[in-house]
Amino acid sequence: MKRQSPRWLVPWLTALLMALAVQTAQARELPDFTELVDQAAPGVVNISTSRMVKTPAMRFHGPGNSEIPELFRHFFGDQFGDRFGDEFGMPPGQGGESAPEQERQSLGSGFVISEDGYIMTNAHVVEGADEILVLLNDRRELEAELIGADTKTDVALLKVDAEDLPTLNLGNSDDLKVGEWVAAIGSPFGFDHSVTAGIVSAINRTLPTDAYVPFIQTDVAINPGNSGGPLFNLDGEVVGINSQIFTRSGGFMGLSFAIPISVAMDVADQLRDEGRVTRGWLGVVIQPVSRELAKSFGLDKPQGALVADLDPKGPAARDGLQAGDIILEVNDKPVDRSTTLPRLIGNVSPDTKVELTILRDGEEMTQTVKVGNWPDAEKIADSQTSEQGSQARLGLAIGELDQATRERLNIDGGVRVEQVEPQSAAAKAGIRRGDVIVSLANKPVDSPEALLDIVKSLDKQAVVPVRLYRGSSSLFVALQLEDASQD
Repeated sequence: MKRQSPRWLVPWLTALLMALAVQTAQARELPDFTELVDQAAPGVVNISTSRMVKTPAMRFHGPGNSEIPELFRHFFGDQFGDRFGDEFGMPPGQGGESAPEQERQSLGSGFVISEDGYIMTNAHVVEGADEILVLLNDRRELEAELIGADTKTDVALLKVDAEDLPTLNLGNSDDLKVGEWVAAIGSPFGFDHSVTAGIVSAINRTLPTDAYVPFIQTDVAINPGNSGGPLFNLDGEVVGINSQIFTRSGGFMGLSFAIPISVAMDVADQLRDEGRVTRGWLGVVIQPVSRELAKSFGLDKPQGALVADLDPKGPAARDGLQAGDIILEVNDKPVDRSTTLPRLIGNVSPDTKVELTILRDGEEMTQTVKVGNWPDAEKIADSQTSEQGSQARLGLAIGELDQATRERLNIDGGVRVEQVEPQSAAAKAGIRRGDVIVSLANKPVDSPEALLDIVKSLDKQAVVPVRLYRGSSSLFVALQLEDASQD
């Protein structure tokens, strides 16, 4: 007697076969990165740096470069590490300044952009480094020269003494689309030439401390050591430099940010040709236009950048802008939100006139402003041309502190750190861009001129305490001034 299959078996097998067919078809559609890796890997390098730092007498030790125990990081989050990471110890005068020096090492990634040895990486990878070593794909290890670094975009340019190096093809980051496949090659945790892949999850992202970079957001797994490495499209072209991750644990959590290669190459060209980066400056303090503010100013929707305050000596004040103006367009390019304005102005060459469409007293009007040069760029240039200049001893650029920040911190004086030069005295002390300095050598600082006067009065290579605010927290760092007469 012939045995028949159960009635349910036939449709079940049919459904199973269809599911397998769908999975097979989907698998065929997934990208294959093997050819990309074969072609691109030789141009990706591992970067290691070392620097001598003073070790405070009391310090928590734990895994990772931050030296913050994972238990503390777990409960307090990354804000704990950002706030105390390198400066958690006794303040100057309580044993910190007499502590011994020790070598600190860090790892990062980079990639070759020219056959004669120019290499791109992140500024934070090489910040404060006394020695930079580049490990090539063929296992050669070469000492690198820092050509220049721009902390505002987190881009650094290195040079090694080599010829006929394998280079990477550069793409057009402006053509990237959300949902597009991308891949990264780097050295996470020191494992060189590791490959990870994902998609572009957003473009033109603005991060709180990086107003000049329209970041590429991806879900590519990026971890410590990937910084400075290339982000590729499916054509094997570099479209970005992996720079930051969003994390509460110290590791990858699905949000990574890359600097568009178009932005990075503009910076690299300026560093190679001029040794520094110049960008346009208006001299205004801006704030977002909320829905309530938009309604109060007569706007149909939130847009533009609201001028909250002006530098009285800045280009905007000179050419007629006022507090309360809302900047809607720059040379007919819309300012859809306040974070767009720094990018548009930053891309304008200093001493160039721009047409601003503004809203004033409920009426739209056009205002012509001659864009200035960022004060920090001017001060760094001055320090490079004057061996005796106080700027050279500090290795940082400072600017006036706006009244709103003084009120928020409840202080009378203070100056803002606009830029810190890599390998400078300020960088070695742990001073960062955005810090507010309120005293130097126990003397109050209420203006850039006051700070520089204090520096002039100090002995060569003196070690002095600096009190500063980082965010809303006050802390001290020990600053060893450099002899401005040295090369």
